[in-house]
Amino acid sequence: MLFLSLRNCFVLAMLLALWTGCASRPVSDTGFARPFQFERDTFAFANELVWEYSHDENGDWSASRREPEPDYTLRCFVMTRSVRQFFQHARFVPDAPRVDRDTYRSLIQQVVGMDPARVWPEDERVIIPGYGNLRDFSRAHVDLLKEECGGAWRSYVQRGHWRLVFPFSRRHQEDMAGSLVEALKLNRPPVVHLILFPNLSINHALLLFACEDDGDVIRFSAYDPNQAGEPVPLIYRRSTRTFTFPVNDYFRGGEVNVYEVYRSWIL
Repeated sequence: MLFLSLRNCFVLAMLLALWTGCASRPVSDTGFARPFQFERDTFAFANELVWEYSHDENGDWSASRREPEPDYTLRCFVMTRSVRQFFQHARFVPDAPRVDRDTYRSLIQQVVGMDPARVWPEDERVIIPGYGNLRDFSRAHVDLLKEECGGAWRSYVQRGHWRLVFPFSRRHQEDMAGSLVEALKLNRPPVVHLILFPNLSINHALLLFACEDDGDVIRFSAYDPNQAGEPVPLIYRRSTRTFTFPVNDYFRGGEVNVYEVYRSWIL
């Protein structure tokens, strides 16, 4: 069996990075020709909740396991990553003839197998024939997308999870808000991790696709894989340098810490 020294591993990694860099660019440096659009660039199906949450008139929350048990859960990172990959790696051609199920399966595998932190040239995008956008494609091929985009384990081992154990300063959140705004100016939809650690009252991924800035408040519009029907807001306030996420079916609302994922080899 061949063992490589640490030095040789480092050299090999550097050569690999240089080689792949010739064919692609870091997504953080890249702009896109058009903005991400909720009604065409998202999945028509949702990440289902394992638990049903409710609160009483005093604001006390309780949870009970859903019955019957849902069959597509714990994939918020899988789904946000995948819609980003389709946005930057796929090209839908509605006038092209539709192909068979196995061919669509192979095309999905190609798209989700590409690193979401890298962007390849336009002529190397994966062509999806017979459909005009991801929303329509996902209505027709729900089962294929659920099978091929990745299992729930991918939400647990996302490469940026190491960041959540370190403190989030107000300066970090201020810089993050600015970075997210700049990304959206380039039509680059960032995927963000919403976290409260260590209590984990929220541990969730969103994809941001637009923002409105009125001075103190930046209102981001987001694709939430738990709520497939409409965008959700994520609010940043400059006066407190905090992000807040509103109450919904799985979160009681309030301040959250935010950082971007799928933007580099380490996040």
